[in-house]
Amino acid sequence: MDLHLKGRSAIIMGGSQGLGLGIARALAREGVQTCLLARSEDRLRQTAQSLADETGTTPLWHRMDFSDPDSVRSCLETLRDIMPETDIIIGNGGGPPIGPATACDPDLWQKEAATMLLPVMQLVGQYLPGMRRRQFGRIIMVSSTSVVEPIPNLVLSSALRSALANWGKTLAREVARDGVTVNTLLPGRFETDRIVSLNRIRAEKAGIPLEEFRRQKENGVPAGRYGQPEELGNMAAFLASPLAAYITGTRIPVDGGLLHGF
Repeated sequence: MDLHLKGRSAIIMGGSQGLGLGIARALAREGVQTCLLARSEDRLRQTAQSLADETGTTPLWHRMDFSDPDSVRSCLETLRDIMPETDIIIGNGGGPPIGPATACDPDLWQKEAATMLLPVMQLVGQYLPGMRRRQFGRIIMVSSTSVVEPIPNLVLSSALRSALANWGKTLAREVARDGVTVNTLLPGRFETDRIVSLNRIRAEKAGIPLEEFRRQKENGVPAGRYGQPEELGNMAAFLASPLAAYITGTRIPVDGGLLHGF
């Protein structure tokens, strides 16, 4: 299917690995000029070269540490020069530390809120006027199924991702008549470094081998396996396309059937 994306541009937060890379790969294959934002320059450089070899489209990239306000500010200023306009924004931040709801560290909550919420909002704020003026824009946030069903011991992730999803829902209603859509993807269990790290911590706490813990988690997914980042990328590419113009303000699970409710 031709998604009519050739010649479009996209800025992808966290685009150097994991789910962000899966989305970058899917968009690049559709002829989208991508710009990858992430913390590690070495990984960004390697990813850009890999995508160029694979798709024939060379991504732009720039370092942005989402937890550092100065880094975010500097990156936004650079983006005004290297990509003054964009059609697509992928809001994809990292995951916060694990922890229960019974403990509250105000400093940690403030730090993680600033890291998970503000960079996405600032990036959108910079490019939204141009999207509205051109009557085309796609804002897609990569969140988690925890927005619908909170995951034990991940209260920071569940609460802050819910806040961002509700911000997106509100924004969607405000810009819908301007040809700008805002949607949130809810990935379940995917094959990423983040899930490997969480599994290792949980397996050690449970006192069972990592592979056994993984099998248990995979068996808990109706599809019987973890998803691949490119599978989320395929959904993001569709939502980014003109074909998805009537889809906005939604939260879309991509989870192999993991969520119990609608």
